Formats: sequence, structure tokens, C-alpha cells
Amino acid sequence: MSADSDAAIVRAENVTKRFGALTAVDQVSYSLRRNEVAGIFGSNGAGKTTFFNLLTGYYVPEEGSIWYKGEDITRRPIQQRVAMGMMRTFQLTSTFDNLSVVDNLVLAFYRAHRSVSLWRMLFSTCRAHRNEPRVLAALETFDLGDQRDKEVRHLSLGEKRRLEIAMSMLAEPEVLLLDEPLAGLADSEIKSVLEVLGRQVGKQTIVIVEHKVSAVKEFVQRLLVMHEGRVIAEGGYDECMQHPEVRRSYWQIDARQRGDEQ
Repeated sequence: MSADSDAAIVRAENVTKRFGALTAVDQVSYSLRRNEVAGIFGSNGAGKTTFFNLLTGYYVPEEGSIWYKGEDITRRPIQQRVAMGMMRTFQLTSTFDNLSVVDNLVLAFYRAHRSVSLWRMLFSTCRAHRNEPRVLAALETFDLGDQRDKEVRHLSLGEKRRLEIAMSMLAEPEVLLLDEPLAGLADSEIKSVLEVLGRQVGKQTIVIVEHKVSAVKEFVQRLLVMHEGRVIAEGGYDECMQHPEVRRSYWQIDARQRGDEQ
């Protein structure tokens, strides 16, 4: 284990997931500390997304167990995990592209905190709730103030990604899990997304699954590196990047295919 189990908010013990003859995750153990910013990294096919899906409840492991705040959640469904405080960005972040940014935030807030049906919110007016303090705070925190009245369909990909994360934050999860949140973004958009996420450091537990690890090297505090379903390294960025198994299994592959990431 990478941390004392007493300090872990999320803990996986020897989890294994198979798809027919393929073992996608093979006896992986992992501990995530409270308010830690962690990354799960590996080349395509390394098993990182499958492991992420095990943590978030999309898959159930054939072997092993997953714990959240000392409670066994191995077979807990997704929505129970959300209610307990674990959330992937898209679990509550389906945007309404024909609505404004602020109205999307209002809907996210009320779905998470109020017993008001979504249809009632959609077909009544959101105006009375646009000045909800937590909605206004989200606009400011995620640099969306200038876009508050813009329809979501007119946002750039980076702006929409920030909106999706802001909508998840409004549900106030204890653990926020992000599956390749930087995919498809330009360098300036990556910088913007990481800047707003950086404001949550120390306030919230954040896990990022990422392929382009160089983009998050200044952001994550600890990496878990996977290859062929197994953990091959764990620790700080520089420590993991110099690990012989990482250099052999990841960089030799990527040096031919994506040498710009070195």
C-alpha cells in the first residue's frame, strides 16, 4: 500500500478485473489520501481506465475489494457512491447546450441540494436562483463570469470543460475523479483548467487519469503508473519518470509514437 490505511479516504486491495481471457487489472492495491491530488498514468491499454471504472463503480472486480472512508463499497452501485461523496465529472454534468452557463450551474446545484424535479426546474424559470451564492462563487472560481449568459453550445472546449468541473464541484463531492479532463484541449486551455483545479488543492481529494502526463507534472502530488494491468511505479513525478520499468514500458513505446511528451 502507498499510504497508511488509516489516512486513506479511498483504498483498493488486490483488485482484479478480467474481460474474457484478458486481465485488464491484475491484483492492484492503492490508497488515496484525504485532500491529495493524485494521478493515474499509463499508455493505452495499461489498465488505468479500467481501474478508474472499478473505483467509481462502473465495474465490479472479480477479486479484491474497494473501501471508502473505511466502508466496503466493492459492490455499491454508482449512485450510492455519488451520494457518499465520490463523483466523476460526467455523473452530474450533462450540460444543456441550449441553456446559458449560469442556468446549467443552477440546475446542477438544485439537482444536488434541493428536492426539486429537473423538469420543474427546466420548465419554470431559473432566474430566481441565478444569484444563489454558491452558483456565483462557481462562476468566479472557474473563470466563467464573462460567459455566464452565453449558451453552452457557443463555448470553447476548454470553457465547457471548466463548466463541467464547476457543475461537479457544486455537488460538493469529497473525492472528484477526472478521466482525461485535458483531452483535446489546446495548451492555453490546459493551463486554464489546471489553474482553476489548483484552487481546490488542499480542499478536496482529486484523482486525474491522464495519458499526457507531462501536462499535469506540476499539478499532481503523487503518480500511480500502470502497465499491462499492473502497478509498475508509484511516487512523485520525477521518481516515477526515472523508474526503470516506466522508462522501459512507457517511454520506449512513446518515444517512437509521441516523442513530444518527453
